[in-house]
Amino acid sequence: MILAAILLPRLLASGAEPPADAVKLNPPRVQYRINEASATLSPWIDSNGWRIIRTPGKSFFYQVTADAAALAAAEAFTYGADALISTDASGSKAVESMLDFLRKIPEIDQAPVADIGVVDDGSDAVGEIMNLLSRMNLLYGIDKKLRVNIRLGAEAQNPSVLAHKVRSQLGDENRSLRIYGSEVVIARFTADSRQARIYLLNYSNRAVRGLRVRVKGTYAKGDLRVFGIGDASPADWSNESGATEFTVPELGAFAVIDLSR
Repeated sequence: MILAAILLPRLLASGAEPPADAVKLNPPRVQYRINEASATLSPWIDSNGWRIIRTPGKSFFYQVTADAAALAAAEAFTYGADALISTDASGSKAVESMLDFLRKIPEIDQAPVADIGVVDDGSDAVGEIMNLLSRMNLLYGIDKKLRVNIRLGAEAQNPSVLAHKVRSQLGDENRSLRIYGSEVVIARFTADSRQARIYLLNYSNRAVRGLRVRVKGTYAKGDLRVFGIGDASPADWSNESGATEFTVPELGAFAVIDLSR
């Protein structure tokens, strides 16, 4: 396999300014908002993956503090972003810890897996649809013709309705990847003919336990690396109906699972 060089985020020197053309990203986090249907708190994830996917080749920068800086580094790594991180002293330590973890992840050359094609007209409405698809862990590619395709039309006024409609059209049984047991974890899935990789980003500040993952395809084993946890391994591994399922016993801010056939 040809290996692609790992692109790691970098700390911005104290007092330095990011490049003028760098795109500023939001601090990655979870905000809890009232769910109008049930009057309960629902998590809203501030993630940047869709923005990075939408503008390949751009430079990005984060302005974050404390542990959010480590999550920013993991997010940039997950989406292959050329990113700078401006942070405080505690954030710098968190980033360095994450970078030590990222350097130990094997290099790969795999394409992102997508189930949904999005025709990007550059509008805010399409951006919001991509944001919602990411939060729902619906895998999409821009300007690709796939099983289900989105071209913005009359539904532009309600991206949320369109995102749920697309999920229904695709059918959960046809999704290449599904996550069970958390509303605060966003996944990315890449693969080639022999191997696959799953990236898991936990946008809350609490560990997620018992996260169940399902991917299409039969894989014989998985190597699990969890930030902050040594000797992690997937549990309850099973192969059934052309799919592979397993459990991540505990997930902190970030994890990578390499699957082999």
